[in-house]
Amino acid sequence: MYGITSYKKNGYDPFKEFRSLQKAFFNDEGQLSIKTDIRDTGDSYVIEAELPGYNRDEINVEVNDDILTISAEKHNETNEEDKKEGYIRRERYYGTVSRSFNISEVDASSITAKHENGVLTLTLPKKKEELPKSHRIEIN
Repeated sequence: MYGITSYKKNGYDPFKEFRSLQKAFFNDEGQLSIKTDIRDTGDSYVIEAELPGYNRDEINVEVNDDILTISAEKHNETNEEDKKEGYIRRERYYGTVSRSFNISEVDASSITAKHENGVLTLTLPKKKEELPKSHRIEIN
């Protein structure tokens, strides 16, 4: 008997690659996002952001009000030297990725950063809780 059969029945899924591409492009877990780990060390927070393939000069970290933004931009252009080196095709990502965090509990003026082996490590000291100073209140 001939007819239409389910594509899952015979193991073939013609939309598998499309769904994978769609998930990677539109999902936060895709390749176009910055993967981060955040640890609380007691007196500070440590953010470890994976930025493989980005040089230090391609990464930007800035604070605007209480928002910390990590962004990276990569440019890749084909040039004549590539042809001389025998490249037929070069497949490298270029574009911009960014990630933002609320840092209202952080002393923004004391944030430190280092970039090593494709990982950006930010240390964000917590704001010190200011205890009220004691003073005498006059009674009228």
